[in-house]
Amino acid sequence: MSLLSNQIEAILFVSGKAVEEKFIAEKLNISDKQLTEAVSELLAKYSGESGIHLLRFNRKLQFASNPAYAKEIEAVLNPIKEKELTNAMLETLAIIAYKQPVTRIEIEEIRSVDCTYSVQNLVRLGLVECVGRRDTIGKPLLFATTDEFLKRFSISDVSDLPDYEALLDRLQQITSSTSVQVVEKPMFDSVEEVPDFLKDEEVKKVD
Repeated sequence: MSLLSNQIEAILFVSGKAVEEKFIAEKLNISDKQLTEAVSELLAKYSGESGIHLLRFNRKLQFASNPAYAKEIEAVLNPIKEKELTNAMLETLAIIAYKQPVTRIEIEEIRSVDCTYSVQNLVRLGLVECVGRRDTIGKPLLFATTDEFLKRFSISDVSDLPDYEALLDRLQQITSSTSVQVVEKPMFDSVEEVPDFLKDEEVKKVD
């Protein structure tokens, strides 16, 4: 391991959250080539069976636990038991990832079912976010995946996404060994105030 790799390792450990590669290069006064070489060393060290993995996504770096040891981590740290992503949510997430930016109506045209509940929970979990509105009648909201999605499913960039079926299979495999909290009921119904991020959207009550 080079001195630079050790320095970046220390920075990421202390940070505990994602740090932009550009920011690291700027503050350490190093070239992109030097940064790439140092990151390559860290990726080799923190991968495979290592308990800690180095995540690289959207030109950002962050340490995270190896998802292969999720059950052991849960057994020792005894976190609150949480439910897994449902199949409906996984299918919705895969469509958003593959078709983004995409509207809720477009998602429903593909799945042939109401996706309001799934989209609500994916937004709540930070895996999906509103990125604007489509310039059509009604100005429907456009949804896309977030950095949290890339981190959770170990994807470097949206350009690296596999085809839809392969992506869905990958999401199902990963979530089968990890858990994320799922909201037990919709965030709102037709008679409640609609959150700002879904203003002007047609919201249907989900039982």
